[in-house]
Amino acid sequence: MKRFFFLLVFLSLATAAMAAAPVQKLESKAAPIPEAQKKKTFNAETFTLDNGLQIVVIPDHRAPVVTHMVWYKVGAAEETPGKSGVAHFLEHLMFKGSKGLLPGEFSRKIRAVGGDENAFTGHDYTAFYQSLSVNNLETAMTMEAGRMRGLNPPLEHVESERKVILEERRERTDNNPNARLAEQVNALLYVNHPYGKPVIGWAHEMAGLTWADEKAFYDRWYAPNNAILIVAGDVTGRQVYDLAKKIYGPIPKSNIRPRVRTTSPPLHGAPEVTLKDATIREPLVEKIYRAPSAHENKKESLALEVLGDIMGEGSTSRMYKALVRDQKIATSAGLAYEAENWDDSDVWTYATPAPGVDLKKLRDAMDAQLRLLVDKGVTPEELNAAKTRMEAEAVYARDSLTEPAMIFGYALTTGESVDDVEYWPYNIAHVTAQDVQNAAKKYLNPDAVYDHAPVTGYLEPETPEQLTQTAKPHAAPAMDAGALR
Repeated sequence: MKRFFFLLVFLSLATAAMAAAPVQKLESKAAPIPEAQKKKTFNAETFTLDNGLQIVVIPDHRAPVVTHMVWYKVGAAEETPGKSGVAHFLEHLMFKGSKGLLPGEFSRKIRAVGGDENAFTGHDYTAFYQSLSVNNLETAMTMEAGRMRGLNPPLEHVESERKVILEERRERTDNNPNARLAEQVNALLYVNHPYGKPVIGWAHEMAGLTWADEKAFYDRWYAPNNAILIVAGDVTGRQVYDLAKKIYGPIPKSNIRPRVRTTSPPLHGAPEVTLKDATIREPLVEKIYRAPSAHENKKESLALEVLGDIMGEGSTSRMYKALVRDQKIATSAGLAYEAENWDDSDVWTYATPAPGVDLKKLRDAMDAQLRLLVDKGVTPEELNAAKTRMEAEAVYARDSLTEPAMIFGYALTTGESVDDVEYWPYNIAHVTAQDVQNAAKKYLNPDAVYDHAPVTGYLEPETPEQLTQTAKPHAAPAMDAGALR
């Protein structure tokens, strides 16, 4: 399941990963959940208005509060070439004046009733949310509906907000070597594909964005039939449907064209990127493979999710155990896979070296763990433990008000269904050891020649003297998962 959004954006991918002794290729001895015991995780209700707006309601009556979200099925991947950053810039402008609201008034009204609100952009989605008391749900809906087709920021606010997003890029990317490395790695991993450009945009293109660019993007993509309304909290499906029909229902649908994406050509050479920076005290090596998303291949994606848990979930995981505990050549190591993309996704392997360890030696050690996985597969014990952890994750997600709404939003905007979310634990339970090994062989073989070759990145200090005497555990590599307002 998708981790809670704030962890995803601000902390990057997952943490540490796993290692184990050579294993046998065996199937799990644990019986999968029978069809008769197939149960929904969140018991969400879903509706569609006549204008095409999809509604998902996740009841949670523990407290008189709600999270109200509107997700648009559009992000940076739909931008016109040469206009990178349009989607994220528009997200900012949505707070700068709309039908019945002055610039900044949306946020002031939410704060006035004790609520919290924000927005974020990814390659495949743009989302806006408010968390507030249930008696203020109509207020949030009315304001959100007002900016769905009634955006009208004063031009001086467009100009000032452009400076804001450029400063955001300087702070989060240009001044962050880890983020700069990730940006360059992505550009090589997704050649001739929109995922190869950063969500926030390239600085030289961001500087030239105009209100005409933003208005054209807004008119093309922002409409009820390209949006999903998700409400989680102290409400019923009937209440939300009636309120949404009254407030969002009158907004006319638009002519939304299907997503059309460029594709990467076959590129068999495996590129490497080395970034040196005077501020680096903890080097990093990362190797990223392209793999299918849940939208592209549901069965393989489920297997890759289980694989990611076995290889990269916690300090007892394979990569961590082998490189940090056993070989003592790293201070941290991990592997992570992200299922929710419209097009291809990727698998990240990474490690931070122990003092004096060469980065290429560490890369070879990571490759050795993948070879072991490809050749020997996973044990029944590893498989069962991963499934148990992952199924527990789904249960724990119900304890949050906002996380279920985030999970549905990420899934539905990237081509999955409500049932894919509801029955995710059931589907994970049916992943076999052979499924995991097959996915590893197909997508993570260090010795295979792929049409979309993996990319290796090295983050190093400019001189050896800049290294600290004792390396500290390094966070997972920066990932351009989205841009937050």
